[in-house]
Amino acid sequence: MTIDETGTAAPSASPNGQVAEDRLSLSTQAARNLTTTTKTQPQMQGITSRWLLKMLPWVNVSGGTYRVNRRLSLAVGRGRVRFVQNGADDVRIVPRTLSEIPPLRGYDDEDVLAELAARCTPREFRPGEVVVEAGTPVTETYLIAHGKLNRLGIGKYGTTEVLGVLADGDPLGEEALGQADPHWGFTVKAATTSTIMVLPWSGFREVFERSASLQNHIHAYLAHRRRPTNSRGEADVAVTAGHEGEPTIGGTFVDYELEPREYELSVAQTVLRVHTRVADLFNDPMNQVEEQLRLTIEELRERQEWELLNNRDFGLLHNADYAQRINTWSGPPTPDDMDDLLSMRRKTRMFLAHPKAIAAFFRECNKRGLVPGSVDVNGNAVPAWRGVPIFPCGKIPVVDGHTSSILALRLGEEDQGVVGLRQIGIPDEVEPGLNARFMGIDQQAVISYLVSGYHSVAILVPDAIGVLENVEIAAPRS
Repeated sequence: MTIDETGTAAPSASPNGQVAEDRLSLSTQAARNLTTTTKTQPQMQGITSRWLLKMLPWVNVSGGTYRVNRRLSLAVGRGRVRFVQNGADDVRIVPRTLSEIPPLRGYDDEDVLAELAARCTPREFRPGEVVVEAGTPVTETYLIAHGKLNRLGIGKYGTTEVLGVLADGDPLGEEALGQADPHWGFTVKAATTSTIMVLPWSGFREVFERSASLQNHIHAYLAHRRRPTNSRGEADVAVTAGHEGEPTIGGTFVDYELEPREYELSVAQTVLRVHTRVADLFNDPMNQVEEQLRLTIEELRERQEWELLNNRDFGLLHNADYAQRINTWSGPPTPDDMDDLLSMRRKTRMFLAHPKAIAAFFRECNKRGLVPGSVDVNGNAVPAWRGVPIFPCGKIPVVDGHTSSILALRLGEEDQGVVGLRQIGIPDEVEPGLNARFMGIDQQAVISYLVSGYHSVAILVPDAIGVLENVEIAAPRS
C-alpha cells in the first residue's frame, strides 16, 4: 500500500501491473497452490450409443473365417446398373455393371457389354408422363439413370393401384426375355423428372446374333430359370400331400450352394504411443496408459460400427440383397413405408436409422395424428413402431444432405438373421475381440502398443435385412 499526495492510502500495484486489493485472508487462487483439484477422466465427444454393436448377437469365429451354407437358390439376383454423367445431356452406362441385370448376371465379356451399353440412348420423362402402357408389346428395355417411377396396375375392382416404386439403377423389361410375344403387364409412370436409358430389343438381338458367348450365357440363364422353385426362389423339394390310397411317393433331396460365401474377420488397428516419462511420473491419481488405451478403444469401437454398416465387402448397407430394398412411396419415411419394410420378413427385431431420418418419420406420424410407442431395451426407453425398437445410428450416410436409409434386421443364428463375428481369447485381449500388444520402447523412450479389433458381420439369408432407400430427411419449410 502507498500514500498519495493527499495523505490517503492507495492500493499498491502488483508486479504484473494489476492493483492488489486489501485482503483480510488468503485468496483462493493462492490457496489452490497448496491443494489439488477434483478432476474427471479425459472426455471424448465422439462416443456414440453404438446400438448396432450392443444389439448384434456375436458369434465366436475361432478359425478366423465364417462360412454361410445355404440351400441352393435358383433365383438370379437383381443388382443396380451404374451411370456416369459428363453433362446434362451426356449420360452413359458403366458397361461392366450391365452384368447386374439378371439375364447378364455373371457375364464377363467386356467388349460385348460395352457394345450393349453403347446402343442405349437417354430419354427424358416429365412427372406424370407414361413410360410404358399395360398391354402394349415389349419392344425396349429400360435402365433408370435418375428419377423415381411408379409401377401401376389395375385392382380387383378396376381401380388403379401403385404396385411399387422404381428408382436409380433399376432395370425394367428384361423379364420379357425368352417369351414369344411379351406384353407389359403393368403401367409405369414417372413420379419425378427422370432420365432413362433405353435399349431396343432389335439392338440387343443384333449383338446377340454376333456373339457366341452371349448366346451360351442367355441359353444357360433361360434353362436355369425353367427349373422348379419355391416362393423364395430356392430349388424345389418335391413333397406329396393330400393323397389317398397307396400312390407312389416320389423321392427328393435338398440341394446346397456349391460355393457358399465365407466371411473373413476384418481388422481395425492403430499404434498407441506413450512417453515413458509420462507413464512413470504422471500416474497419480489416474493411470495415463490406461486412460490413453481407454480412449483409443472407444475410437476403435466407433470405427468398427462404421465398418459393419459401410464396408463394401461385408457392410450391411452394401450387402443387403437388392430384392430386399424398397423406396419410399412419397419421399419422407411414412408409417406406410415402415409397414412395408416390416412385412418383408418375419421376426424383425430392430430398425436402425440416422437420427434425422427418425425425426422425419416422427414428423410424418405427427401429420397423421399418430404417436409412436416405446419399448424398454436394457433400461432405456427406445421409440418403437409396431413394437419394434427404432435405434439411432449417425453412421448411416446422409447423401447430399437430404436422403438416407432405414434398416430393418432380424437377428441371431437360430432365426437365420444377422450376426456379428469376432474371435474371443486372442493374445493380450483387453475386451472381447480386441487386444493391445506391447511393441517395445524406441530410442526416444516412447512406449508403443498395437491396438487391434477384429470384426465382421454376416447375413445368413437374404431376407434377414431390408433397407428403405432414398428416405428424404429435410424438414419442410414453414
